[in-house]
Amino acid sequence: MQGIIVKGIAGFYYVKVNDQIIECKARGKFRYNSLSPIVGDKVQISIDNEKGVIDKIEKRINELKRPSVANVTQAFIVFALKNPDFNRNLLNKFLILCEHEGIHPIVCFNKIDLATEKEIDEAKGLVELAGYEYIMINAKKGIGMDTLKGKLKDNVTVISGLSGVGKSTMFNSLVEKEAMKVGDISEKIKRGKHTTRHSELIEVADGFLVDTPGFSSIDINFLEVQELKELFPEFLLYSHMCKFTGCLHYKEPCCEVKNAVEQGKIHKDRYEFYINTLNELKDRRKYK
Repeated sequence: MQGIIVKGIAGFYYVKVNDQIIECKARGKFRYNSLSPIVGDKVQISIDNEKGVIDKIEKRINELKRPSVANVTQAFIVFALKNPDFNRNLLNKFLILCEHEGIHPIVCFNKIDLATEKEIDEAKGLVELAGYEYIMINAKKGIGMDTLKGKLKDNVTVISGLSGVGKSTMFNSLVEKEAMKVGDISEKIKRGKHTTRHSELIEVADGFLVDTPGFSSIDINFLEVQELKELFPEFLLYSHMCKFTGCLHYKEPCCEVKNAVEQGKIHKDRYEFYINTLNELKDRRKYK
């Protein structure tokens, strides 16, 4: 039988097969291969002495460490337009991680009632010019939630973003119950507390929603210098026309990406973030 692991607790794995949840243990061979089943794994199972056994873990398309989940196909990247203020550099880092892991990102701008029209237009312009999908929402009032729910079908979706932007409120609205406890905001560190200990897939609208926040780590220093440019999809529209093969779109002459920036076809802020990140990666490699 084939299924997907929706929960794992203390060595037991709960596998959804059609409309049934089967409690399983993993065969010992996985330990010898340094491979452990995780939530999101597509697996083959059998029944042995009336107990479920995981026989095979299918190849993963990706694997996130925090939260520990495999085969994520989509991310709702949540940013508040106010309280806390919108941080463009952090958004760019989230988008880079999605590109690297092959995850389709949808940017969710929350707390739209607190922002001015100018702030809303500037945020939308950055994302639009990069070619990413976005949705304007107010999670507390339920605005935009039906649109987001329609995106869940046939996806394993993780909700990502910094603390205080409304991830828990969004999650609870999507699942229509308080599945994720909204933590109090610590006055000392101004970071949301989250009490969930194990990742779990919650079935919603013919898809799965990961019940723990995604991408709590947004370190991108593991990237290679030449790899970075491939993670900006708007660059790829022009990079094949650059004069030099392997153009980094920095100091090279006859660079079509730089021309596109000058013509307003690529957002200047995105390009400046790329150059700053490129230099940081170069410096780290130099002093490694």
